Amino acid sequence: MSTAPDASAAGSETPNLDFAGTTPYEDYVQADVLTHLQHPLSDDPGEMVFLVTTQVMELWFTVIVHEWETASRALREDRIPVARDALKRSVRELEALNASWTPLGQLTPAQFNSYRSALGEGSGFQSAMFRRMEFLLGDKSASMLVPHRGAPRVHAELEKALYEPSLYDEVLRLLSRRGLPVPHELLSRDLSQRYEPSPAVEEIWAGIYADPDQNGELVRLGEALTDVGELVWRWRNDHLMATRRAMGSKTGTGGSAGVAWLEKRARKNVFPELWTARSHV
Repeated sequence: MSTAPDASAAGSETPNLDFAGTTPYEDYVQADVLTHLQHPLSDDPGEMVFLVTTQVMELWFTVIVHEWETASRALREDRIPVARDALKRSVRELEALNASWTPLGQLTPAQFNSYRSALGEGSGFQSAMFRRMEFLLGDKSASMLVPHRGAPRVHAELEKALYEPSLYDEVLRLLSRRGLPVPHELLSRDLSQRYEPSPAVEEIWAGIYADPDQNGELVRLGEALTDVGELVWRWRNDHLMATRRAMGSKTGTGGSAGVAWLEKRARKNVFPELWTARSHV
């Protein structure tokens, strides 16, 4: 007696297992490409974890940039609910990104040193997609394009992002269109420069939060931005702690200042006036 499943009896419960080429899943996800992009440079088994985790982070950077660019376009078109939805999705994605530190956060110096030399001058601050994230947050610097001069497409994308409004620039323009007194110098500023906090913008946010009944939509937008800012701050601190555990105060890969540089980054707030305004409500 045959023990093979009776397809006619099973009907639609039997999945299609026979495809002429690759599976539709593979065609869409390209899993075979993704799972063959890992080429460790040392014999240490721990390097695979470091490499895959870093690649996963790059994928999260990519989707978060997509969300923030979506939010920026929506703000430009006065579609606040669409922008807020994109920001809320990015919060879930930032949570997943931050969780990526878990496999690396317990590395001892000996474990990290077992493959650190294989990284050569490679360093996370060279990540082009992370730099696009930073530019969208208003932390801009033309010098950060220099490492990418040898990759024309990447350099062009970063240069474009450098001169475009950041997510927060679009927020300030929205507030201005709503009749709030955003200073002209902020609306016409050199977008390639790092955003600096403004007492006038702090006062605007304090006024918005002081009257939530009148400003409900803007308060909800402010809270979505604050959620993003908090998780970016957590990302920076998790990065700092993982680096402290793995290498102490040694010079970082790529010649960066390592922990000292990360400590400076961790002290900075994203969307600064949203935080300082709370003291005046």
